[in-house]
Amino acid sequence: MDCFIGALKKYADFTGRARRKEYWMFYLIYMLLLIVVYALDAVIGMGLLSIVFTLGMFIPSISIATRRLHDTSRSGWWQLIAFIPVIGFIILVIFLAQDSHGTNDFGVSSKY
Repeated sequence: MDCFIGALKKYADFTGRARRKEYWMFYLIYMLLLIVVYALDAVIGMGLLSIVFTLGMFIPSISIATRRLHDTSRSGWWQLIAFIPVIGFIILVIFLAQDSHGTNDFGVSSKY
């Protein structure tokens, strides 16, 4: 939960780096909360909560993915590769799952 709260505190911080654990824990908690919100929407029967939650988490999701790509020595603009049908999403997941690099243009790795 600390990774999720930490990512929300860096809401629009597109600088620096994010380790694999920080990114994937954020994504896991985000997906679990999204399932809960969808369930609440199904009970209520509106669909408004899921829209508000998704829009509210849009910028933090992009910013933590940018910091994760920085950790692998890539620019955050690589996220746009996901717009290429099928193969783009697979390539992006591979980039996000790669191990951290040492010191790069985006700072010193906290791993070393």
